[in-house]
Amino acid sequence: MVKVLASSLRKGTVVDIDGKLYTVLTAQNIHPGKGTPVTQLDLRRISDGVKISERYRTTEQVERAYVEDRPYTYLYEDGDGFHFMNPDNYEQVQVSKDIIGDSAPYLQENMTVNLSIHEGIPIAFELPSRVTLEVVETEPTVKGQTASSSYKPAVLSNGVKTSVPPHISAGTRVVISTDDGSYLERAKD
Repeated sequence: MVKVLASSLRKGTVVDIDGKLYTVLTAQNIHPGKGTPVTQLDLRRISDGVKISERYRTTEQVERAYVEDRPYTYLYEDGDGFHFMNPDNYEQVQVSKDIIGDSAPYLQENMTVNLSIHEGIPIAFELPSRVTLEVVETEPTVKGQTASSSYKPAVLSNGVKTSVPPHISAGTRVVISTDDGSYLERAKD
């Protein structure tokens, strides 16, 4: 374990508080006009997903857990969870559905993701920021409506519903943000 200043913590950092691992969701340094500057942290306990808020003086030290971040290749999902492979040594790891959460529909075979591993156990993962998917269902394109800034509902090949511009039709490949599932652009392939 390494002790770091509370003010140096950022989103995604893993810390050890009272022997339990937490992921930092938000970190905000607050400098009031009078009094001591503080760091406000919103944390999620990795073991059970409970969210807590902590406040530290910016000069206080917090134990940062040693976490190894490395790219893994997504293989498949089964009843036990999601399976990933280390491309360097072909070692496979299984990640529980709790860790993957709402990001599961965006996983595609052979996709490279970053896994965070603490003492041999996967504790967090990060998807690429954008994925390319196909629109399988949407309202038909209305001629002359392309200049409008309104969006129409669409269903993607992974089953997720999103909104797309009026000129996008079924069968079109689009780039989607994995953060919020929003349309970014038409795919260039």
